Amino acid sequence: MKKKTISAVIAIIFLSVFAGFLIGAQSGCDKAKSRSEYIGFPQSFADLAEKVKPAVVNISTETTVKMPGRPFRHFFGPEEDPFRDFSHRFFGDIPDREFKQQSLGSGFIIDKDGYIITNNHVVEDADEIKVKLADGREFGAKVVGRDPKTDLALIKISSIFINLPTLALGDSDKMRVGDWVLAVGNPFGLEHTVTQGIISATGRVIGSGPYDNFLQTDAPINPGNSGGPLVNLKGEVIGINSAINPAGQGIGFAIPISMAKTIISQIKETGKVVRGWIGVSVQSITPEIAQAFELNNTRGALVSEVVPGSPADSAGMKRGDVIVSFNGKDVHKMNDLPRVVAETPVGKTVDIRIVREKEELVLKIKIAELTEEKLAYQDRKTGDTLGLSVDDITPRWRSRFGLRENTGVVVVEVLPGSAAEKSGIAPGDIIKEVNHTAVHNLSDYNSIIGKSGRNKAVLFLISRADGIFFVTVDLS
Repeated sequence: MKKKTISAVIAIIFLSVFAGFLIGAQSGCDKAKSRSEYIGFPQSFADLAEKVKPAVVNISTETTVKMPGRPFRHFFGPEEDPFRDFSHRFFGDIPDREFKQQSLGSGFIIDKDGYIITNNHVVEDADEIKVKLADGREFGAKVVGRDPKTDLALIKISSIFINLPTLALGDSDKMRVGDWVLAVGNPFGLEHTVTQGIISATGRVIGSGPYDNFLQTDAPINPGNSGGPLVNLKGEVIGINSAINPAGQGIGFAIPISMAKTIISQIKETGKVVRGWIGVSVQSITPEIAQAFELNNTRGALVSEVVPGSPADSAGMKRGDVIVSFNGKDVHKMNDLPRVVAETPVGKTVDIRIVREKEELVLKIKIAELTEEKLAYQDRKTGDTLGLSVDDITPRWRSRFGLRENTGVVVVEVLPGSAAEKSGIAPGDIIKEVNHTAVHNLSDYNSIIGKSGRNKAVLFLISRADGIFFVTVDLS
């Protein structure tokens, strides 16, 4: 009897210990699971990739590119080409040559009607656009509208009798540095490649346009990824992959979907984008400028020019005013202002808070529409007398002009009849030097041009597909 009692006691103790072990183990698992969920580290992205991939498409385009038929013509202006008579005598009038250029990109379907978001530089100037779905189906597509200033485009395929997969649009404003993201696209033609990373930074300005506000990610992005989605862990699109830094690894940029929504909506409804305009040119406030204007900090956008007759002029804005708030939104730096003005509906009257001679004032301004004529006027007022429009060498210009160089500035426009045009400078040229001083980027160019006198010649070193040469532009 005693032996049975002892055995029973031992059994109870053993079961208690074993049960405690199981409970502890389960508790440990729960804690580990809780810890994993807390840091947001998924065990696998497979389910997310499977959810997203069907709505991501491969976009292939064919563009007609014209090349000059007459040799040597790019080295000189039309009136000073010493080879012109020679070419005409022996070869006659040689027409420009044409050839077809193919390119690849990505996009994603946003609704059952067949609308697809991609980058402008993917479909710009394309004669033919083909869209290939994840299941292998191919369709022709047409451009609904494009916005070069933000590098966005909306295209459409016929969706009759087609069951199209779609992606939901998220809220990029809620993304934080460190959040997980997936990039899906067709890098180097490798269809439906999925890469994983985090948001590395927000609000990046990379010199691609006046409305830069990129999300930076370390999710690998390569040529061919352009136009593809950057998604959060819910499978919602929070960005459109748009640019890379060719000199670095793990540095890619995506257009925030919160900015793209407004633009895409306008393109879908009207085929174009309408932006607000107040008629000012602004610049950043450096510590030196802040000291000169007796400002307490470098916050805001300094007004350097007010267009006569513009809404800003009518409201009483003056050169030297510092805009610190627009329509209730703080303007922390100069780059904040163009975006918020552009997004404001035309005809709306807004409050603009400024600092003028240490005093804060509020001006009421009625928003006008930004037109090409107004934009051109501001360019002429704030630019130099060369008749040139230049920019940093960004992915957009690489694609448009077929550029291979990394340093210098690219000529994006030459005004007819200007000193630059008379000197033979053309869009697509890369300026490597100004007055024997190396130009690495737009900042270098502006600094050198700003120091050049208005009544003397400027010497440019130009790089073009057919050679490197000097050009003199007479500013007088």
